[in-house]
Amino acid sequence: MNSLDDMYQDIILDAARERHGEGRLKNPDGESTQNNPVCGDHVTMQVQLSEDGNTIENIAWQGDGCSISQASISIMTELVEGKSVEDLAEHYAAFRRMMDSRGKDISEDDEELLEDAVAFLGVAKFPLRIKCALLGWMAVREATDEALEGKNHG
Repeated sequence: MNSLDDMYQDIILDAARERHGEGRLKNPDGESTQNNPVCGDHVTMQVQLSEDGNTIENIAWQGDGCSISQASISIMTELVEGKSVEDLAEHYAAFRRMMDSRGKDISEDDEELLEDAVAFLGVAKFPLRIKCALLGWMAVREATDEALEGKNHG
């Protein structure tokens, strides 16, 4: 392992321990539960949008699983909370491209956009672990879509 791999591993382990955003929201606008039966990971993600529905004001989650899923959720929460729904879509697309790269280099733009989430580049080499890394991202997207539905019909 080289020093970059070591650094990425440290980022993942630290984020898994820190569990940024863990908890529950009093009045979530959207909620999604995702499971990965292969690994036993599960997460319930809640989001609260701004009045105009353009910004993800709060994210909270509860779940258990492997360090990859828990770290990915923690880093993703820090990355997209307080950002626009459009920014979430861009971050999700970049993370998805990285997972689809199977561990190959990603663009500098995606690397810059993903910040600490780029630590999961090595995970993309292992198809069975990709689901672990994507779990929280899929949940936040689904919860945000649900929240937007409520804003548009409420």
